[in-house]
Amino acid sequence: MTGPALGSMDVAARIPRLVDRLGEAGPDGEELDALLVCSLTNIRYLTGFTGSAALLLVHPERLAFLTDGRYREQSSEQLAAAHVDAQIEVSNDEQKELLSAIVTELGVKVLGLESEHVTWARQRSFAGEWFEGIDLIPTKEVVEDLRLVKDRGEVARISAAAGIADQALATVRSSLGSGITERGFALALDTEMRKLGAVAPSFDTIVASGPNGALPHAQASERVISDGDLVVLDFGALVDGYCSDMSRTVMVGKPSADQQRMLDVVREAQRAGVAAVHDGVAARDVDKACREVIEGHGLGDAFVHSTGHGVGLDIHEQPRLGPKSEATLSAGNVVTVEPGVYLPDHGGVRIEDTVVV
Repeated sequence: MTGPALGSMDVAARIPRLVDRLGEAGPDGEELDALLVCSLTNIRYLTGFTGSAALLLVHPERLAFLTDGRYREQSSEQLAAAHVDAQIEVSNDEQKELLSAIVTELGVKVLGLESEHVTWARQRSFAGEWFEGIDLIPTKEVVEDLRLVKDRGEVARISAAAGIADQALATVRSSLGSGITERGFALALDTEMRKLGAVAPSFDTIVASGPNGALPHAQASERVISDGDLVVLDFGALVDGYCSDMSRTVMVGKPSADQQRMLDVVREAQRAGVAAVHDGVAARDVDKACREVIEGHGLGDAFVHSTGHGVGLDIHEQPRLGPKSEATLSAGNVVTVEPGVYLPDHGGVRIEDTVVV
C-alpha cells in the first residue's frame, strides 16, 4: 500500500519551510544559526529516510545528513527519491569529528537542539565534546509544528491505514464470544491488518472485555470474552510510516440497561465531538462538546481522559483535544475524537474515529 497508489508527498518542500523558521525557533524567539534534528521521526518527515540511525543538521546554506555504514546505500536512495539535496556523511566512528567540522566551517554560533528528543547525557556530551564554544539552545516542537498540517499524500496514507483497520475488524469480529481470549482476538486483529497490507499495528492493540474495559488502556489478557461483556477495542494500522487509530465497543450478547445507557451516551457524545471539528475551532471546544453530553447524562466522573489527539507519523501528535488545550484546529490537521465512559461494575465504552479538519 505504498507508492503512486497513495499519492506523492512533497518532502523536498519541508526543509525550506523549516529554514524559514530558524529566525525565531529559540524558546524566547531567538534566532538560530542551525538546528540539529535528532528525532528519527522528524528526520523521516524532512528527508524520507526510514533507517534507525541518523542526525540531520539544518542550516540555511547546507543540509548535512549523518548516518552509519549500515545505511550507506539506503540513505542515498531514499533522499534522492524524496528530491532532498543533502551532504551525506557515512561513518561509524567519526560522526562527532565530521559534524563538528561542518558546524565550524559554516560558522555556527547558536545551535538548536530538540529538547524533547535529546537526553541530559547527550546534551552534556554535545556541549562538552561535540560543540565546544557554541551556544546550544533548547527548542520545542519546531519540526512537529510543521507536521501539524498534513498534505494530501499524508492524508491518503492515514486513510489507507484506517481502511485496513476497519476491514480487519469486519473480518474477525464474528469470533468475539466464541471462546476466544482478549489476547487471541488482538492477535487475530493484528494478523488480519498485516494480511491487508499494514506494515504493523500502529500501537499495541487494546482488547478489554467485561471489567477490564473499565481500564481505558488495559492490556489484552488471557480472559475469555464471554456473553454479557462490553468489549473495548482500540487499534490501528501502520502504512508507509503513517498511523491510524480507532476504537469500537462491541456488545457480546444482549446489553443490560446500564450497558445500553453507556453505549447510547458515548455514541451521542462522539457524534457531537465530530460535528464540532472545524477549521478555526479551539481544540478544547471539541472536548467540551463531548464532555457536556456525558456530564448532561450524569456520567461526567466516568470520562477520565481527554477527547483526542493528532495522528500522523506518531500515534500521538499535536494538537491535543483536551479541556486545557491552547491549540486551534486548522485545515489539514488530522485528529481523533474518542470520548469514553468507564464504570467498574459494568465495563467501559469508547468510540473513536480519526477525522481530517
